[in-house]
Amino acid sequence: MSELRKDPLHDRWVIVSPERGKRPGSFLTSRRTWEFCPFCEGNEWSTPPEIVADREPGSRPNEKGWRVRVFPNKFPALRIEGVLDRKEIGIFSKMGGLGAHEIIVETPEHEKPLQELSEDHIERVIRIYRHRIEDLYRDNRLKYIIVFKNWGDLAGASIPHSHSQVIAIPIIPKNLRDEYDKSTDYFKRQKRCIFCNMIRDEIKFEKRIVYENQYFIACTAFASAFPFETHILPKTHSCNFTSINEGEICSLADVLKIVLKKLMKATDNAPYNFVIHNAPNPTSREVTWELIDKAFHWHIEIIPRLTRIAGFEWGTGFYINPVSPEDAAQYLREV
Repeated sequence: MSELRKDPLHDRWVIVSPERGKRPGSFLTSRRTWEFCPFCEGNEWSTPPEIVADREPGSRPNEKGWRVRVFPNKFPALRIEGVLDRKEIGIFSKMGGLGAHEIIVETPEHEKPLQELSEDHIERVIRIYRHRIEDLYRDNRLKYIIVFKNWGDLAGASIPHSHSQVIAIPIIPKNLRDEYDKSTDYFKRQKRCIFCNMIRDEIKFEKRIVYENQYFIACTAFASAFPFETHILPKTHSCNFTSINEGEICSLADVLKIVLKKLMKATDNAPYNFVIHNAPNPTSREVTWELIDKAFHWHIEIIPRLTRIAGFEWGTGFYINPVSPEDAAQYLREV
């Protein structure tokens, strides 16, 4: 059974999950070949029963006919049936592995990466993201929902079929807590959202914009920790991904498709991670975040895996990026 354990020195929690070691390809780093894929259409029997799916009219659950399919992870980091049962053991803290861990298979086609899907299909994937966050936030034990995608072995994907994951956790992760705190402090001083001001300045200076459309802007981050690190932000202020409307879904599908295609061409199909940074569960917010709706701005971070984290980075928390964000943006614009 999973446990959450707190590091008292760095004030962060880790998930200790022995079950994850049983998943396909655990700890392997070389490229693998697959004779059987549990995510392909026709192999629905090999996964846990689906939670929800975008299906062709007339098709039945757990059978062929789906376009996007969601089911519990067979090797979950956390389980919804868990209990917190927090315990203090001397200086150390731990609690039960309560949460949820779901797989979103983005397409029935094994060889089709996300950026090669039609915009209409990517819109379906985005609607499923919204649905899963909304649904899991109904459980007030779950304080934060993270939607993320690992593409490629070196980015942590254990199965090559294009998919995303959703993990719901009973605590706020340290890096998100820091984002909430910093954005709230900035709002108290400036009476403006720090992300809105970033968007304003990126449009003003134009040096790091990769692509923009009516509702979204994609930029390389000013202090990118990794080469070609790209952030996607809604131009209209919103702290919660679930507030996205149909027009914005179409616009996000457009920007995701174009930015990912540019990144794949520029980096020779490098592995990547993308993560949606979202507001915490409204029922679990802390008093110090009373301004979070005004101060925080949801966004997506895309990290191509072109460099390795080594001793200097682990030891200092500093990252060495060999490609300037301005050069990366110019190259991506021209691709």
